[in-house]
Amino acid sequence: MDSKFIKDRERTIYYISTFVEVFISVITFYVALYIRDHFFQKSFLYTREYQILILVLIFTWFFLLKSKNFEKFHRSKSYSAILIDYTKGIIWGTALLIGAIFIFKLETISRSFILLFAVLNLMVLYVYRMSFFILLKYYRSKGKNQRNILIIGDETSENIIESIIKNKDWGLKIVTIISNSISIVEKYSSFIPVIPENGNINKILELDIIDEVIYYKNAIDQKELNEIFYSCEEVGVVCNVYSGMWNISGRKYHISYFGENPYFTFMNKPSDYMALFVKDLIDYTMAFILTMIFLPLMTVVAAAIKLDTKGPVFFIQERVGLRGRKFPIYKFRTMVANAEKMKQQVAGFNEMDGPAFKIKKDPRITRVGAFLRKTGLDELPQLFNILKGEMSFIGPRPPLHEEVEKYERWQLRRLSMKPGISCIWQTMPNRNDIVFKYWMELDLKYIDSWSLKLDFILFIRTFKTVLLGSGR
Repeated sequence: MDSKFIKDRERTIYYISTFVEVFISVITFYVALYIRDHFFQKSFLYTREYQILILVLIFTWFFLLKSKNFEKFHRSKSYSAILIDYTKGIIWGTALLIGAIFIFKLETISRSFILLFAVLNLMVLYVYRMSFFILLKYYRSKGKNQRNILIIGDETSENIIESIIKNKDWGLKIVTIISNSISIVEKYSSFIPVIPENGNINKILELDIIDEVIYYKNAIDQKELNEIFYSCEEVGVVCNVYSGMWNISGRKYHISYFGENPYFTFMNKPSDYMALFVKDLIDYTMAFILTMIFLPLMTVVAAAIKLDTKGPVFFIQERVGLRGRKFPIYKFRTMVANAEKMKQQVAGFNEMDGPAFKIKKDPRITRVGAFLRKTGLDELPQLFNILKGEMSFIGPRPPLHEEVEKYERWQLRRLSMKPGISCIWQTMPNRNDIVFKYWMELDLKYIDSWSLKLDFILFIRTFKTVLLGSGR
């Protein structure tokens, strides 16, 4: 059975699976209607608008399942990973349904029904997928639906060889190994043919039944890889490439294009562009709303500052933002007007290690300024920085240029994400006792583990910190 036939058959199965999942979702829709009508709301009315929503659901779910490859029964994917994928998919699908309700003005659609359907649909689709997945794994473990694998590797490929041998439910069978590694020959040649790398791969692909080739080496030989690519392409065999260089420090990567040329792009910062777009959208929306809400309060604060001491209302200071871009940060003035000139006089009282500068009882702070710092109200003008796109609500604090000049090289990565008003360090109760190096590590931890959920958690913690008045 050649690989083209297998791929065509799998593609057909994937399409059928997609239609089945859409059909299951439609059934779930009507089950949710029944539950809503008989158990939660006796006056619930099934209107023609629900029929319109069903049509939207069918098209939306079909393209969502296809675009996210939910129809594929991954051989080696974990159950938890599949659940996370489905959860994200249902959230996006539900958001699109709610959008359709507003666009088509479906006023009789119950919002609580949409939520009920989303939860029920996630449960049903996951149970369906897991049932099918378990059944397939059982048949694969019995030698059914297997794919024949040719591995071309060095001593580092023992990892994938062991995984394939151990996980029989993946349905992968190693039929040949091409390697010059002595350890691979000693460990596997007794039950898997191991041939040297000068063997003719063209002959092997022509004479043996090979569905996929796995090229697994720590360092890539470009000439060798090109020959393997062309050889696989000529006979229609799938070629998978792995290299240890793609796993440096656990970095994420994807394929991008400059003109017609493909490149492997390695990411050391969040790369979910849709989630980052949502983050920016939330920032702009909330900043505009909060500016309107707090405008009267900001007017009162401005008047208090003018009455307390002479000088400007706002303190404008150049900070370093995304990728080293400089921008003016806005704050309510909390110190005397000539505070920057007095900095050298109090430099010996700095309580922070590293480049950061902070004094618990800074003599330059005014009476109103002390209150503003304690409550966090001095940060309110940074809403304008967010509206200008220079800052976010949550992100590493923007440093001074003289602080950046003293950074160690690894600390510069904290500039790879848009700076924010608050981050992990700002929400810790003992933040002023934390050493500078740990502060930087916390910022990098935020970048490496960023998600919209984390931003929400930090926003709530920041609000709590402001209420407790622990700032200084």
